[in-house]
Amino acid sequence: MCFSLRPFSLSLCSAFRSAGGPWRRLAAVLLIVPLAAGACATRSADRDGDDHQQPGRGTGAYSRNRDVEGERFILEAGAELFSEHCAVCHGERMEGAAQGTPLIGAALARGASVDELVASIRNGFPERDMPAWSATMSAEQIKTLALWIAEVREGLVYSQFNYTNELTIPEGAIRTRAYDLEIDVLIAGLDPLPYSLAVLPDGHVLVTEKKRGLRLVTPEGELSTLIGGTPAVYDDSQLGLGGVEEGLGWLLDVAPHPRFRENGWIYLAYTDRCGGCNEASRVSQRPVSMVKLVRGRIESGRWADEQVIWQPPLESYSPSSDSVAGGRIAFDPDGYVFLSVGYKSDDGIQDLASPHGKIHRIRDDGRVPADNPFVDVPGAMPSIWSYGHRSPQGLEFDARTGRLWGTEHGPRGGDELNLLLPGRNYGWPLFSNGQNYDGTPVNWDGRHGTEVSLEDVAQPVVDFTPSVAVSAFVVYEGDAFAAWRGDLLVGSLKAADLIRLRIKDGQLLEREILIENVARIRDVEIGPTGELYLLLEHASGGQVVRVTPAQSRR
Repeated sequence: MCFSLRPFSLSLCSAFRSAGGPWRRLAAVLLIVPLAAGACATRSADRDGDDHQQPGRGTGAYSRNRDVEGERFILEAGAELFSEHCAVCHGERMEGAAQGTPLIGAALARGASVDELVASIRNGFPERDMPAWSATMSAEQIKTLALWIAEVREGLVYSQFNYTNELTIPEGAIRTRAYDLEIDVLIAGLDPLPYSLAVLPDGHVLVTEKKRGLRLVTPEGELSTLIGGTPAVYDDSQLGLGGVEEGLGWLLDVAPHPRFRENGWIYLAYTDRCGGCNEASRVSQRPVSMVKLVRGRIESGRWADEQVIWQPPLESYSPSSDSVAGGRIAFDPDGYVFLSVGYKSDDGIQDLASPHGKIHRIRDDGRVPADNPFVDVPGAMPSIWSYGHRSPQGLEFDARTGRLWGTEHGPRGGDELNLLLPGRNYGWPLFSNGQNYDGTPVNWDGRHGTEVSLEDVAQPVVDFTPSVAVSAFVVYEGDAFAAWRGDLLVGSLKAADLIRLRIKDGQLLEREILIENVARIRDVEIGPTGELYLLLEHASGGQVVRVTPAQSRR
């Protein structure tokens, strides 16, 4: 059922916008809240079948089926529950009413985390005449409502992607606890959806554009033409649920070898695409793909000396989208390389014979280490390091502690920072702190005889719920920001923030937003003198920006 809330006053929204920072993000959220439920009348006209475009290079065009009903649920369910059960006391805009306190712009007496909101809704607040809703709403309805309230409070509702918002690089110093920061644009006008950057020892920057290829940026900000001869990429993607781009055959991560000065090796992860190359492709008459890792060198502006480092069997290639392919690369000091492979479908993530939903560990020349955790397990892929991963976004090895870290997206909520230990199961699609987009709990039905309890699953060190759409990160080592050595500097897409995390003995000690609401931060890297480089996504064109200490507090 569609419903409508009264529109917000312009004065309220103007006040939020003028406040800047998170209030500006919240203002955008508040403007869509009353429109969300009414959207179903227009969304019924959305295309509901396979959409086809002309193919890019290679065999076949990618097609997809848009989940319109799932999109409708995300936009409406929480708002509908709030309007039905909560608005009379807390105000239709969460601004408070005679019977209830405001839910935005103020601290909440019993906490504002999703778990705390769930407890408050479930148990009520008798001393303030708030009833317990556990007899009226199901556990999943309560979680849906709690997630929606938390998302609105943080300005992080599902339908806001920060992709077309105004992109303005801050002028002047940005104050943090330890430093004032300055941001300058190194290069603009990239493809709107770049994926990775890597800073070479001489200050040149390698950039991957998923649907274009590999480029080199000089320290002065001059952009090369595309490096010729790199693996084929395709530009026939489609827009799926929530405007997320879906396609097959993209260039993903780029990483120089730790001894790049000596050997010149550059590693590329991409989704290798083919048509008619396996049973799934022949039956569906669609192309298929899977993450593949190669290395090569750049000579006279061309890709040369390519070697395949890791490739799964062709029968594992899938027609599902590469939008959550992972493809991040990390090196340790001992000659090993780690590679993330995101999910293609929930089937196979808990299967050790399947490559997707896994972190893989190999030697830098492609050999499989004899001490990998599943190397002696019959039927298992010997390269697997850990499994149960949904949508890996960042992957970094901390050389000081010898620990491998990874970030990944949950569904609605449940974004994670994980300490990636050998042989461990990280839970997807069995468990998550988030919720499926249709409002059901994350609770896989145990196909293929999988029997896993929550105690068997490695828990995240940091849970990001509501979702900030966590992305890539670095473990900071450098001189420019010496106070942050050992901290994790984490990008985010939906939140558009750069976040600093200090972790000790597996516990989060500090969380600080360093740069707020700038643009979707896809990748973060460290330059030769410790400066930071951020790769930004935006509809107007991707950018590489450089972050240095401001003169005022150096």
